[in-house]
Amino acid sequence: MEDLSGIYQSYADEVKRFLICLTSNVDLAEELTQETFYQAVKSIHRYNGDCKVSVWLCQIAKHTYYNYLKKEKNHLNASVENMMQLGLEIPSNKDLPEATLIKRSTLISIHKEIHRLQEPYREIFLLRTSIQLSFKEIGEIFDKSENWARVTYYRAKLKLSERIDPHEL
Repeated sequence: MEDLSGIYQSYADEVKRFLICLTSNVDLAEELTQETFYQAVKSIHRYNGDCKVSVWLCQIAKHTYYNYLKKEKNHLNASVENMMQLGLEIPSNKDLPEATLIKRSTLISIHKEIHRLQEPYREIFLLRTSIQLSFKEIGEIFDKSENWARVTYYRAKLKLSERIDPHEL
């Protein structure tokens, strides 16, 4: 295996793109990329070579993002409780500029639909769109054929197009 700085140089952009796709927030993706590599260093002894390093890192990134969401949810709940106890008004979405709210709402809707996909559709869709893995590489990850990866990706796109009404966005 490459040295750790080489791994970072080789895969940091790929992991960051994956996290941007998950978070829709460049700053957060950069922060989570750093945390991903920190977690990777801590768990490098568990990497067994069964998958590509990029896939292993993206799995760590996904779990890092999920842990972040859990912490944010707990933090948000505590903040709301504190505001209510102090008798402060809780800010609403109407306080945000309308264009930003619509764009953010659209991105959130799309990401929700992606995350509602069942496995393996969700993971294949994200591997293909966020880190641009080839169908052959995706097939190898799942111990399936390249054609299986193509068909599964196509079906994931169909499922998303059925769920997302462009007139509502």
